[in-house]
Amino acid sequence: MARSLWSGTISFGLVSVPVRMVGATESKELRFHFLDKKDLQPIGYDKVRRDTGKHVDSDDIVRGFEVEKGRFVPLEDEDLDRLDVELTKTIDICDFVDLDEIDPIYFRKAYYLEPQDGAEKPYRLLVKALEQTGKVAIAKVVIRKKQHLAALRPYEGLLLLETMYFADEVRKPDSVETKGELRKAEVEMAKALVENLSDRFDPSKYDDTYRKDLLELLRAKAETGVIPERRDDGDEGQVVDLMQALRESVERTKTQRTAARRRKPAPKKKKTTKAA
Repeated sequence: MARSLWSGTISFGLVSVPVRMVGATESKELRFHFLDKKDLQPIGYDKVRRDTGKHVDSDDIVRGFEVEKGRFVPLEDEDLDRLDVELTKTIDICDFVDLDEIDPIYFRKAYYLEPQDGAEKPYRLLVKALEQTGKVAIAKVVIRKKQHLAALRPYEGLLLLETMYFADEVRKPDSVETKGELRKAEVEMAKALVENLSDRFDPSKYDDTYRKDLLELLRAKAETGVIPERRDDGDEGQVVDLMQALRESVERTKTQRTAARRRKPAPKKKKTTKAA
């Protein structure tokens, strides 16, 4: 069983559902270490003053907040406890909305919520209500000294909580000016390419090829002492006509989809039984 990261209560109306939170995702990112060049022993992280560069012991370090440029206020643990808002142990549901109303840019990290002992029935009730209404709960929750906006939704029979950015945390993008008008033929060709590459979303189709290739190179260096030369595809940096590239891409993807359909096994016919 995954380790519980947080425990508290889902609260909506007069209903409370005690839950515990566990991680729903994990990063497979490769992590590199700083090593001593002489004997390849790991180098630890040292806390030093920014003004002098001198080492400071952990016992002499306190947390603080910069109230204005160069002016800090120190905070002890008891101060942080007083600063915690009342929702520390509560997932307080504010509204129920349609999932497609939420732009994916707002989502941060996913967690599973599991019922605490004795809370299985109200937990299942909330899952069922969300499933049958097609709604997502928008809530506020404090995790690790930070209040998050969050979306609470059913996922494979469980409740999934996804932390979200607040509106003022999402930066407004700069506008993009296009040089030259888009031709109708270009737009139609681009739409055809999108259609040819369209499919049902299946996350198992995609894997981290960069991480795999990087691991192979690192293992090769561990065995031989050198990293193999990288293969050059030879196509980088070539400037091609946009319409020509679109046309060739459409033809190529159309051929690939036709070949893929031919490779798929035909669905088995159901056996019919004659009535006696």
